[in-house]
Amino acid sequence: MDETVDVQGTAIGVGTIAALAFFAYGRYIDETILGLDPTMLAIGAFAATFAAIAVLHGAYGRRDFAVAHAVAAIGLVLVAPATSALQVLGGYLLLVVGGAYIALVTIRTRRAEREAAG
Repeated sequence: MDETVDVQGTAIGVGTIAALAFFAYGRYIDETILGLDPTMLAIGAFAATFAAIAVLHGAYGRRDFAVAHAVAAIGLVLVAPATSALQVLGGYLLLVVGGAYIALVTIRTRRAEREAAG
């Protein structure tokens, strides 16, 4: 029997828990974590999650998904410490481009799998 593990789902879960922990700590316990803004750390945790997923996709041969996740990670890295509207806009643009590609390819793949099965 061939067993597979959804590493992407696990990475997203760990990253989300870390981001929520940073955010909750900043909201309910203290305004900073070692002098850093918890919201920025939460966004950074999501950026690290996207970067980890990019590495995983690259390792499994899905270079297109790896690039899309890396672009989204760079977008989050730009948004987290943004000090100007241009940085925020550039970060959001990268997030939209990476996320749109991921969404479109995922929808197409699932549709093709359904058509092949049915």
